[in-house]
Amino acid sequence: MTEPTSPLQITDFRYFWLSRFASVIATTGMVVVIGYQLYDVARSDYAMSIPEAAFQLGLLGLAQFVPLMLLTPLAGVVADRFDRRRVAALAVALDFLVATSLALSTAAGIRSLPLLFALAALHGSARIFVGPALGAIAPNIVPARLIPRAIAFNSIAWQGGSVAGPAMGGFLFASSPALPYWTAAALLAVSCAGILAIRRLPPPDGSRAAHPLRQIVDGFRFVWSERFLLGCITLDLFAVLLGGATALLPVFARDILHVGPEGLGQMRAAPAIGAAVVALWLSWRPLTTNVGAKMLWAVAAFGVATIAFGLSRDLLLSMVVLSLLGAADMVSVFVRSSLIQINTPDDMRGRVSAISGLAISASNELGEMQSGVAAALVGATGAVVFGGAGAIVVTILWAWMFPELRRARTFAPQFRQRESEQ
Repeated sequence: MTEPTSPLQITDFRYFWLSRFASVIATTGMVVVIGYQLYDVARSDYAMSIPEAAFQLGLLGLAQFVPLMLLTPLAGVVADRFDRRRVAALAVALDFLVATSLALSTAAGIRSLPLLFALAALHGSARIFVGPALGAIAPNIVPARLIPRAIAFNSIAWQGGSVAGPAMGGFLFASSPALPYWTAAALLAVSCAGILAIRRLPPPDGSRAAHPLRQIVDGFRFVWSERFLLGCITLDLFAVLLGGATALLPVFARDILHVGPEGLGQMRAAPAIGAAVVALWLSWRPLTTNVGAKMLWAVAAFGVATIAFGLSRDLLLSMVVLSLLGAADMVSVFVRSSLIQINTPDDMRGRVSAISGLAISASNELGEMQSGVAAALVGATGAVVFGGAGAIVVTILWAWMFPELRRARTFAPQFRQRESEQ
């Protein structure tokens, strides 16, 4: 049989890609609508001021982070002990129930902050199990030599969904507040079916030999001992934690740029447009040299674009800057994801993917909390500008603290690179 030259030639990867694309459209659309709906309810129904309502957005991030912090270690072990397809499918099914509940409550006119917080937390819990399970599936269905290209195609699914999801959510919400949730539920059903269509993947050898608690400890110990992986994961954690401009987009859309939910959808889609363009390019011409240095420069560019967005007062300029922000982030994501996948043994992939997902989600959800608190103290503009500057500082510090990152020339396992250099 002829060896595949593209991940898309593999049937299981096509099912995987479709599932990823459908779920990302659904979840990113839901995130945009939940954020705008919560901010609007806080301002309209609870008569909160702009700083008070912005703080509620921070609390929304915290509500999603708490279950994530508690459940992520368990999610990694589950992904390494059981059929990863079924784990991902069950988590997507849970998110389907969340989307349906949001649709029903919105259609019934139930506007309550506690309800929105509770469903957002449940949505975050579902995502915790989807990430490690799906993240560990791709290396099992794609040859190792095609993993960088598979990650690029996976990023196209993610970024393409991130373009369509927010734009769809904003426009559908403006038409009928419950419609984006019904649409998300339908897409999540498609995603669940696509995951189950992938062939059964048995757990890695020896995955149940150790006690689950020991496996959790071993996963964290492995990442901690591998400075290269630790540097990759924590760079994203602290850079995005500080540079999370997207958390405050509802404030900019409603009270700074005055563009409403339609403008919010466009702004949420703008970073994904820039990222999708870069992902398409990388799927055709993946990076092959000086990958570590390029990742660091991309994170610094992310910080610069964040500052520019905070200072902008024009919707078109804001969207251009957000697109550049997304493009820079895509380069960082591509390099970091490839390095982590290739440098992690298969029996550790679920746990390492969970730890990486915890860092990403912590940076996003805690970044929302940080942005909400900062906006309440210094205003939305000050919070975004401060965050972008912080991301640049983190990049400089990590280039100094983790020289392994800037020295990484290729995606080859780094211990092999070190041996070849000796």
